[in-house]
Amino acid sequence: MRIVTTRAELAAARAEATPLALVPTMGFLHEGHLSLVRRAKADHGTVAVSVFVNPTQFGPSEDLSTYPRDLARDLDLLADAGVDLVWTPRVEDIYPGGFSTYVDVEGVTDVLEGAERPGHFRGVATVVNILFNAVRPVAAYFGQKDAQQCVVLRKMVRDLAMDVDVVICPTVREADGLAMSSRNAYLDETHRAAATVLIRALRAAESAWAAGETDADALRSRMQTVLAAEPLAQVGYVSIADTDDLREIDAIDPARGALASLAVRVGKPRLIDNLLLTPR
Repeated sequence: MRIVTTRAELAAARAEATPLALVPTMGFLHEGHLSLVRRAKADHGTVAVSVFVNPTQFGPSEDLSTYPRDLARDLDLLADAGVDLVWTPRVEDIYPGGFSTYVDVEGVTDVLEGAERPGHFRGVATVVNILFNAVRPVAAYFGQKDAQQCVVLRKMVRDLAMDVDVVICPTVREADGLAMSSRNAYLDETHRAAATVLIRALRAAESAWAAGETDADALRSRMQTVLAAEPLAQVGYVSIADTDDLREIDAIDPARGALASLAVRVGKPRLIDNLLLTPR
């Protein structure tokens, strides 16, 4: 496994590589990240992983300074997973002096996480654009847990005619259903148990949908009822939205389905999760 830091080192390593698949990460890796690596390796054979905590996607009061980091552990996990190339850039390798160019994906960034975290997706789209341009992958792999990010990045790639395949892989969960996330490290034992309320709320909506319910307000109400029963849950939003533009809908078209998603603060971390209500 080759580890590089600067853009020049990356360019030299990239010149020697066969077509690469890319898994972008912010480090503190877990099984969700490693599942993306395995899928990328199965699909393309040669895999690059970036490890970079991107400052431009954090708001002023968010956890940039305390975001969990353990690069040595990450590198051990990536070596064991058979990764070929790891890029561990510094901030100045991504954003050189005088940097002033950003990517705004309009519309789909105005709702849900975009409404709660202004500027977040500008930072995400910008850094992913830089990663794509520097690594030049044939495909890039992301997890469905960050559903809005997936929609934003697919739109960016389509709108800007970028020659990279964005592959979305299923959310990886703990045995009790909690979606794997680096921020789960913030949860103490009590809050960890309470955090399962997210998947319980989503499954309540999914069960109602499977039973024939199409009224979006009824599904939102199901989720709100489950969340209200957990005193440690502070709800950010509950959503039943169109899977393409992420706008809230009144009634679900059975032929299209919808995205059920939510954001909930449980103790220190703000957790997000979602389930696709698949067409029937």
